[in-house]
Amino acid sequence: MVIKTNRSDKTGIKKFLVQDIPAIAAAAHQRDALILMDNTWATPLFFKPFEHGVDISIQAGTKYLSGGSDLVIGIITAAKEGYFQKLKDTTLAFGEIAAPDDCYQTLKGMRSMGARLRQQQAAALDVARWLQARAEVKRVLYPALNGDPGYHLWQRDFTGASSLFGVLLHTVSEKAVARMVDNYRYFRIGASWGGFESLVIPADPAAYRTAVPWEASGYLLRYHIGLEDPEDLISDLAEGFQRLH
Repeated sequence: MVIKTNRSDKTGIKKFLVQDIPAIAAAAHQRDALILMDNTWATPLFFKPFEHGVDISIQAGTKYLSGGSDLVIGIITAAKEGYFQKLKDTTLAFGEIAAPDDCYQTLKGMRSMGARLRQQQAAALDVARWLQARAEVKRVLYPALNGDPGYHLWQRDFTGASSLFGVLLHTVSEKAVARMVDNYRYFRIGASWGGFESLVIPADPAAYRTAVPWEASGYLLRYHIGLEDPEDLISDLAEGFQRLH
């Protein structure tokens, strides 16, 4: 998913907005520019890039497609034959060939992707709504939540939401956050996502944001909701907040 920030709420937090992909594509095509989009967050199941003007879609098959977060494989698809041929020639020239076993594991994982993503979406919404009500949480960054700045564009263009979102805490204490996340029972610390297990990792957009600086105060965590029972995950989070204080 591509997101941006462009206005502040009453707390001074920059709001995340899902970008208007059809509008961007229309403007780009007027100038003969191609649109390339990272569609890893939504996958082709929840966002149809070519139906919204995207020319080339890129995503990490490592995540939702394989379902195990245990492969190194990327997917590039093109809307037109000419773009496909150029991509094919380029990948062959650079020797970027996926291993046969990785292809097999990805294709096998795709058979269960619909069931996995719908279950993870439902669980993610349950957990995100629960987090919204916590006093320790300043904001949940998830466009599938009604009231989120990106909600209306997400509702218009997407057919679902993935299980990855951010949580901005009021605290700025790294030690307090470490006490909380280091002792989770179900949430593992991990950078990858899209698999069957729930994950959490600290995030610092200020380190790489250039176009729009990250100015929000508080500690940001990125959560991925896996296939565990959401009640177990909520219980784990509740115990974690007790350690935060």
